[in-house]
Amino acid sequence: MQRFYFDHNATTPVSDEVLKVLIPALAGVYGNGSSIHYFGQVAKQQMEMARRTVAGAMQTDPREIVFVSGGTEADNLAILGSVRAHPASRKHVVTTTIEHVAVLKACAQLEEEGVDVTYVPVGSDGRVDPDDIRLSLRPETVLVSVMHVNNETGVLQPIAEIGALARELGVTFHVDGVQALGKVDVDVSRLAVDLYSISGHKVNAPKGVGALFVRRGTRLAPILHGGHHERDRRPGTENIPGMVAFAHAVEWATANLDDEAERVRELRDLLEEGIRERVPAVILNGTAPRSPNTTNISFEAIEGEAMVISLDLKGFAVSSGSACSSGAVEPSHVLIAMGLTPEKARSSVRFSLGRGNTLDQVDALIEAVAESAAQLRRLSPSWKVTA
Repeated sequence: MQRFYFDHNATTPVSDEVLKVLIPALAGVYGNGSSIHYFGQVAKQQMEMARRTVAGAMQTDPREIVFVSGGTEADNLAILGSVRAHPASRKHVVTTTIEHVAVLKACAQLEEEGVDVTYVPVGSDGRVDPDDIRLSLRPETVLVSVMHVNNETGVLQPIAEIGALARELGVTFHVDGVQALGKVDVDVSRLAVDLYSISGHKVNAPKGVGALFVRRGTRLAPILHGGHHERDRRPGTENIPGMVAFAHAVEWATANLDDEAERVRELRDLLEEGIRERVPAVILNGTAPRSPNTTNISFEAIEGEAMVISLDLKGFAVSSGSACSSGAVEPSHVLIAMGLTPEKARSSVRFSLGRGNTLDQVDALIEAVAESAAQLRRLSPSWKVTA
């Protein structure tokens, strides 16, 4: 059986060109970047070259890039580190109801530490209103955290507008950009952000490496304790082969951003059109402007997990929501926040496209979705009642 991958928001395969630099780096760049001998200095040089590449993609200074293990650590370092470093005795944080669990759980931890957190709702289109952010701000607000691209719906949030607002009021602004890198522009100066999280395994690099942009002058306390790595912001012996591979992936994604975004957008639109034509009673979740590669669709009278399993048996990998929440009994918190009923939220499936997907694969997926929907609805008492 041929298998096709449509779950790129969960993770991506390591690309061939990244493998070509990763394998030599694993074999040859094994020195500790903190060592003063030749091997250590070679490793240090490779790390700093990678830092310059990532900084260039984000239009910033290399000294503002902190390498970490991935998006979750970047989000935690940004949120916990910036709030804990703030000297105010009373602290307030503003975020949204649709954030990744890495952000929501970091905010929950702050609440346990006595910080007040406001969770701003979004509209039915999946987008937060900057005016609602403005109305949530208080004199004691020290941080605003809003994701750039939602991982479940692909909806783009108004980052530049919120960034301008936060800068006007002198509030630190963090953005989870894990799903944005390689899909939309991440010029951190234009977006007016202070902290921006990215991750390697979302852009065809290996798992276990990512970065946090930290604008010069932004207070940030370490959340891990050890050596003086990464300018005292993130201790631990550096994953230099991972950094080298990550930088190469970022370089490719940046150079090919416009062409690849247009290519996957066309495939995504054809997928949506084909499903709507072949399958009755489906709803597109997230009608605001979206990332070009993502669509989230609810299938009436079908459990999303059942559709995922049925498609997997046919050779197609898709998702019923965030990979970090896989196996959760509760319906998607993102879709619930958008106003869907628990039943409709549980009937949703996320399709996220990437570099390896082709028109032939999309056509085959449409056929498989139509077959699976018909099979599952024949077994659904609620569909027999409503059809």
